Amino acid sequence: MSQLELGDRTLTLHRFPQVNEENPLQAWDAADEYLLQQALPEGPVIVFNDTFGTLAAALNPREVVSVSDSWLSQQATKQNLRLNGLDDSAVTFLDSMSPLPANPACVLIKIPKTVALLEHQLRALREVVSADTLIIAAARAKEIHTSTLQLFERMLGETKTSLAWKKARLVFCRFTAPAVGKPVPTRVWPLEGTDYQIHNHANVFSRNGLDIGARLFMQHLPDHIDGEIADLGCGNGIIGLMALEKNPLADVHFVDESWMAVASSQLNVEVNRPQDLARSHFSVNNGLSGFPADRLHAVLCNPPFHQQHALTDEIAWQMFHDARRCLQYGGELRIVGNRHLDYHRKLKKIFGNCTLVASSAKFVVLRAVKLR
Repeated sequence: MSQLELGDRTLTLHRFPQVNEENPLQAWDAADEYLLQQALPEGPVIVFNDTFGTLAAALNPREVVSVSDSWLSQQATKQNLRLNGLDDSAVTFLDSMSPLPANPACVLIKIPKTVALLEHQLRALREVVSADTLIIAAARAKEIHTSTLQLFERMLGETKTSLAWKKARLVFCRFTAPAVGKPVPTRVWPLEGTDYQIHNHANVFSRNGLDIGARLFMQHLPDHIDGEIADLGCGNGIIGLMALEKNPLADVHFVDESWMAVASSQLNVEVNRPQDLARSHFSVNNGLSGFPADRLHAVLCNPPFHQQHALTDEIAWQMFHDARRCLQYGGELRIVGNRHLDYHRKLKKIFGNCTLVASSAKFVVLRAVKLR
């Protein structure tokens, strides 16, 4: 936990999930502080990408609409509101696929890592803001590029920046309704070696093409499973899609904490394997939280090693523990990961075993079995 001083108030903020309690990562940054120093008009506030709920908690009891593509961010916000004794009824939570409320007095944006997601959010704002809406975005100074400012100007209008403060910077924007082209709902590309056309919403990992880790993983998936398989952290669902093909008697669960990822996975099954929709299941979730124990026959995973800009193995660690809990005895977790991440050590610690399935110059495919 970390404490944020706000004048006469002190907020206690928790990063979620937090596996390493001995070395916790801070739940807020200088960009949050810089935004909270600004004088805001009365009225509803739309907040984008409030990773751990710092802005929603600090603005309480103001009416806040919190927009995020992250299920984890929404849960963190709710948890931090409760932790500080704040009423979460003043906060309306929207996922990134939902329409925005009209006529906000103010919009605060934590600039996301993914440029395509930022463009998606700015396009959505065009439909609900006016020239009177105060629009302020923030990020670390090194993450605000000339192209970032050009995107704000192209989507919304007149844009200027602040001086840097604690290595953070603000972007002030006024809506002038510049003309823009029609949005392209998804990025589409052919999956090599197949007839599949892969659709990718804005916030999907590797939305512009097949990443080399997934390419290796696709060649080494289990087959002929008669039972249930989870594509954990499914992204656009390529691994689950191939699991459907290789395991015609299996049900496949597509699970991710991103609404856009799960929507992309569902669209890719609908477009490429509509005959398998009945045995495909789609969940926005924190790992396998709520899944029954001792049930799955296989878990397939390409775990992330960062959360926004922070490098961390916490999410992968939780995924591996979730997999062991939910697998049947004799069921397997199969993952792909960068060689340098030493996932085999974690898997041996959790499962008591780990074998190398395949490797390349940068990646390894590993297999761990749940044993009695």
